[in-house]
Amino acid sequence: MTTSASQDDSLDAAQGTAQILCRLDEIEDGEGRGFTIETADGPCDIFVVRDGNAAYGYVNSCPHTGTPLDWTPDKFMSEDGGYIMCATHSALFQIEDGDCIAGPCAGDRLTGIPLTVGKNGRVILCGD
Repeated sequence: MTTSASQDDSLDAAQGTAQILCRLDEIEDGEGRGFTIETADGPCDIFVVRDGNAAYGYVNSCPHTGTPLDWTPDKFMSEDGGYIMCATHSALFQIEDGDCIAGPCAGDRLTGIPLTVGKNGRVILCGD
């Protein structure tokens, strides 16, 4: 999920409905970064991809095999930085919506994580 950088960083974090993950500038443009978050079902591995001033978040699990997408920590992208790439079988996913456009899971999509980028440049995981 993408957002503009115009929202306030104080997004109900004190009420437990949002969590600051990092600053957007801590992720190189066209790169990703992995995180482990706590959910009601236990820990969940996610990643955030930066595309300019936008951030997109997904569960770190390939829809084809269920394996993590990164081949080494924080390596989620194709060589040209234009797509998210699964390390297991090189499936390619669009950054903006997680749709698989090539590989054995073509037509499937990554599970999105709701994010926003606050006006102070913080990447915020939005709560339910």
